[in-house]
Amino acid sequence: MPASGAKPSPGPSEGKGPAVQRLFGAIARRYDLANHLLSFGLDFWWRRRGAGIVRAWKPGTVLDLATGSGDLARAIQRVCPEAVVMGADFCLPMLLEARRKGFTKLIQADGLQLPLANEAVDVVTIAFGLRNMESWPRALSEIARVLRPDGHLLVLDFSIPCAPLRPLYRFYLHRILPGLASVITGHRTAYEYLGASIEKFPGGETMTAMIANAGFTGAECEPLTGGIASLYTAQGTPKH
Repeated sequence: MPASGAKPSPGPSEGKGPAVQRLFGAIARRYDLANHLLSFGLDFWWRRRGAGIVRAWKPGTVLDLATGSGDLARAIQRVCPEAVVMGADFCLPMLLEARRKGFTKLIQADGLQLPLANEAVDVVTIAFGLRNMESWPRALSEIARVLRPDGHLLVLDFSIPCAPLRPLYRFYLHRILPGLASVITGHRTAYEYLGASIEKFPGGETMTAMIANAGFTGAECEPLTGGIASLYTAQGTPKH
C-alpha cells in the first residue's frame, strides 16, 4: 500500500513478468520455510481464515491463482473436500514444489491469460500473487472472465499497517527481512523486491475500488494482524 496521499502505481512495469518468474524460481525450494519464519507463522492463520471464507461459499470448483507451492489450495481442499480445487502459476519450480507436497491439480499459466473458458469456476482465490502481476486491472478482468455468474473472489495480500505499527513494520520489511531471507534462501534480491512491491501495492478502499471497476460487486476489505495483511472478498456480476 502506498503511503497516505501517494498515488498508487498501476502495477509492476511491463516486462517485469519474466524477472518475477526468475526470482520465485530461484527461491522455490526454500520459499515455504522463509514464509513461515519471516511471518512468525502468521501466514498459516491468514490462509486458514481465507479457506474458511471459501468453505462458507460452498463452491463446486475453485481456481487458486498464483498458487505458488500450493498452500492455500491445499488448505481449501481440506475444508472443501467435495470441491474440485485447481492451482495455477506461471512459475514451474513453484508448481513442482506444490506437486512434491502431493497437490496435483496444477496448471502452468499466466494470470493475465488463463487457459480456461468463460465462466469456468465458482471461486477464484489469489494469495500474495496479485501484487506480482504486471497489470492488476488486467488480472482482475481475467479473473472476472473465468468466474461464473454470482461466483466469488478472494484476494489475500500484504499491506502496510496503520500507526503505531507502520514505522516498526517498515523497518522490519526493509532493514531486517532481506538479511534474514538471504540467510534462509540465499537470495536477498527477491526479498528486497518483496518490500518494494508491498509499498507500491494499493490497499483498503483503493483496492476495493479497483476490484469494483473490474466488474465485481460487494467488494470488502478485512485487515489481518493490524493490517500487515488484508483479505478482500467480492462477488461476480451476473452475465446477461
